[in-house]
Amino acid sequence: MLHKRTPYLIAAAALAVGAGAGAGGYAAFGTDGAKRTAVVHESVAAGSPASSTKTMSVNGVYRTARDGVVEITVTASGGSGSDNSPFPFGGSGSQRSQAQGSGFVYDSDGHIVTNDHVVANATSISVMFSDGSKYSAKVVGTDPSTDLAVLKVNAPSSKLHPLTVGDSNSLQVGDGVVAIGSPFGLDETVTTGIVSALDRHISSTNNFTISGAIQTDAAINHGNSGGPLLNMSGQVVGINTQIESDSGGNEGVGFAVPSSTISSVVSKLVKGKTVEHPYLGVFVQAPANRSGAAIAQVKHGSPAANAGLKAGDVITAFAGETIQTPDDLTSAVAGKAPGDKVSVTYVRDGSTKTAEVTIGTRPS
Repeated sequence: MLHKRTPYLIAAAALAVGAGAGAGGYAAFGTDGAKRTAVVHESVAAGSPASSTKTMSVNGVYRTARDGVVEITVTASGGSGSDNSPFPFGGSGSQRSQAQGSGFVYDSDGHIVTNDHVVANATSISVMFSDGSKYSAKVVGTDPSTDLAVLKVNAPSSKLHPLTVGDSNSLQVGDGVVAIGSPFGLDETVTTGIVSALDRHISSTNNFTISGAIQTDAAINHGNSGGPLLNMSGQVVGINTQIESDSGGNEGVGFAVPSSTISSVVSKLVKGKTVEHPYLGVFVQAPANRSGAAIAQVKHGSPAANAGLKAGDVITAFAGETIQTPDDLTSAVAGKAPGDKVSVTYVRDGSTKTAEVTIGTRPS
């Protein structure tokens, strides 16, 4: 029997009714044949340059960043309580549920960055700073496709200690990292580990793929969602977002949205802009007997459909790049922008064909 992995969103249900805390999931492709949405992520710029590259101890990172990390408490009404719900707090009907997540101070204007799944469907949001002071917050903007959200608090400048967003593109496997957040409501909890892998593909709550995720063995649990993953210079290199677990608790496999994505997406959300993502409109899986990305389904009216691509086609090249796996296609499309025209090479019934595709904008 094949072993099926169980991913979890990691917002913590503090007073939830119904389904277990953090019981969200993503439809990633695996050996069990599940489908993955191929295209979702826009091309991103590198993170903001570091103001300092001094390597510190774990305690040094904590002392540098602690005042910029916040605990977020969200109250919501209703909720289906479904394990597939992108708002994993449980509850139903007019019942009220409360959950906790984490976040960090982005700038001196009071903007807070966290996960979209932490604040989705919220009726009220409270942000607690490291000194215990609490302020109500409002959602400025969200981007479910990257599971990012920006909040705003009207707090005095003395409470606001923005963290430096570093460059996740400079990370290497084995680099030390530190996570700070509020697992199970235990605020200012620090855990440490290494970068276990880079360029992972995870899925957001709307089932589109998030490219370039950082895998870490730093212990993260329910309530760590939205909290920063920091390098050993105290810079934010990711936002802790998901764990992969059979038990629902930490088993040493966690994922963070990279700071390269944060830098691109959050800069738009802060200004009230909508983030546009490239869109091809196919579900892909590994082909049975060859390399490439096999199309399992083509969305009606999508750029892929307009270009004549069909289920059963195996994409072997995209915009001149060789495609050996479904993840290769996801990454290749992620590097494009809506409106780009690209050539796609594919195999159909044993014959190699080429089509031109105009990349679209992901539908809401």
